[in-house]
Amino acid sequence: MDLPSIVVHAPGLDGSRRVTAGDETLGIAYHLDDVVDILRRSDLDEIEVEESDIIDWQGGGPDDWPGLSEHPAE
Repeated sequence: MDLPSIVVHAPGLDGSRRVTAGDETLGIAYHLDDVVDILRRSDLDEIEVEESDIIDWQGGGPDDWPGLSEHPAE
């Protein structure tokens, strides 16, 4: 099975990261677990999210979720 190239885009102002495969948006992630869930729902659950060569982490790697710590809950 040919796996698509997955892009986890740079964090937005709210810390969310868009996850795409080609021109298709698969979902919006707020945490690494969201990326795993988005890929699972897209039948791409065999991908090792943190170590896969087909995932292009833009604007930071799998540990970069600035919305989690830089924006306190109000």
